[in-house]
Amino acid sequence: MPDLAHSFLATRAMSEALCAPLSEADATIQSMDDASPAKWHLAHVTWFWETFLLRDHLPGYRLFDEQWPFLFNSYYEAEGDRILRSRRGMLSRPTLAQVLEWRAHVNAHMEPLLADPAVADPAVADLIELGIAHEQQHIELLLTDIKHALFRNPLGPAMWGGQPAKAQAQDDGWLEHPGGIARIGHQDEGFAFDNEGPVHRALLEPFALSRRLVTNRDWDAFIADGGYRTPALWLSDGWAWVNRMHIAAPLYWRDGQHFTHQGWQDRDPDAPVCHISYYEADAFASWAGAIWQGARLPTEFEWEAIARGQDKLGFDAASGNQLDEAAPPLPTGSGELFGDCWQFTRSAYLPYPRFRPAEGAVGEYNGKFMAGQWVLKGASCATMRGHSRPSYRNFFYPQQRWQFTGLRLARDI
Repeated sequence: MPDLAHSFLATRAMSEALCAPLSEADATIQSMDDASPAKWHLAHVTWFWETFLLRDHLPGYRLFDEQWPFLFNSYYEAEGDRILRSRRGMLSRPTLAQVLEWRAHVNAHMEPLLADPAVADPAVADLIELGIAHEQQHIELLLTDIKHALFRNPLGPAMWGGQPAKAQAQDDGWLEHPGGIARIGHQDEGFAFDNEGPVHRALLEPFALSRRLVTNRDWDAFIADGGYRTPALWLSDGWAWVNRMHIAAPLYWRDGQHFTHQGWQDRDPDAPVCHISYYEADAFASWAGAIWQGARLPTEFEWEAIARGQDKLGFDAASGNQLDEAAPPLPTGSGELFGDCWQFTRSAYLPYPRFRPAEGAVGEYNGKFMAGQWVLKGASCATMRGHSRPSYRNFFYPQQRWQFTGLRLARDI
């Protein structure tokens, strides 16, 4: 088991460091229902620690403010009423300073639970690991949500200065797999979310996975060939969405540019395309299938079978991960399966065989969302490195695209 105290403090520090460039107003605004204010993210993860660790496992602990659970509970029905998600941006109070004071209070009170012999209690240790992973997930959401909020500002303000790194050229070619029975799900030591198991078997036909991600240059060709104007390429719901929302390009694109955490920048044609929906990924795969050797979207099981053993870098609490509070996240085409953008699969987000959610409120973490969403694999440039593992299952609704979402094609062989 990792050094929980070290991981806890490193993760908590990262959350706050990434908010350092933000003003009070930046940290309070909410640009759409799918996103939350940065201040709310800082508070919600603190509510999680207070609710599931301190309240239940630290004798005599008293809530920092008895009104705040209503404000910062997300979706845990077992924890009672909460503010509507769409109204999180109305929370001008508590202030950012008050939220940071609460965070410091909770950090200090977590010390007894993080110190031996308390972590010898498996139930406490497991909850601490879950809490660390939960806050790391919200670090990614914080970054993508504030990007969308700044994008909605007509001035296109930058969160960080400087120029983005130029993309690396990705190798062409395919990673082939002979097919057969693959063991799917989390099989290694260390933490995993409940939706990554149980381990089960999946039958794979022979296939290949592209060595590279689809790039902006590829997407420009799709657009130039009428990709957004050709109904035969689209799922029925996708075609309705394209026309209803007047979609003609990935999110954050305008003439030759895209919006980043560094403001509007020239779009690098060699960089992986990102901020696309499942509908767009599927339409592109339909278009590419006629050009690139029968290309299609992979299943999550195919992706995992190729990826097993590919990610050699675990989360290091001392050095962080691919995130750096001084360097904004941006896909650059690393040539790796992990760490540029989340990659759509054609697999619906469903429970694995014999899946059972945990008892109590923490059982609401993943299981109740297993309907109407699609699985993504591979982690993004905004993902904590410890979440870059073959079994990790991200999931979004088919129209959502404010995350760093892209695609890697597969084909039958």
